[in-house]
Amino acid sequence: MAHFILEYSANLDTTALALDTLFEKLHRAAVDTELFPLAGIRSRAHCCKNFRVADGNPGYSFVHLQVKIGTGRTEEEKQAAAKGFFSVLSEHLNTLYKQQGMAISLEMTELPVTLKYNQNNLRDYLAKT
Repeated sequence: MAHFILEYSANLDTTALALDTLFEKLHRAAVDTELFPLAGIRSRAHCCKNFRVADGNPGYSFVHLQVKIGTGRTEEEKQAAAKGFFSVLSEHLNTLYKQQGMAISLEMTELPVTLKYNQNNLRDYLAKT
C-alpha cells in the first residue's frame, strides 16, 4: 500500500502541474523500490481554493504530498522511499518552482496496525495486460 494524496494551491497552472505525469512518475518510483505492489498504489489530488501562503502574496503557491503506507518496512526502507518520492516531486515541479514563490513538502505516514478492510481485483486485471 502506497497512497499518494496531493494538495495544491489553486493558483497553480494545472497544465504545468501535469498531475497525470506526476502520478505516473510516483507510481513508477514506488514500484521501483520493490516495497510497494502496483495493485496497492493509489493517487489523488485536491485543489485548495482557500489557502494562504506566508504573508498572503497571491503569487505564492504550495504543493504538499502525503504518502500513506502500510506497516512492515524498515526505517531505512521508509527513509529511502520518502527521499525518492520527494526527489520525484521536486524535480517534476522544478519549472514551476523557478517561476514563483512555492513551498513543496512531503509527509510519509505509516498507518498503525488497526482494523482495516479493503478489497480489490486489480491484480487479476493487471495480470491480463
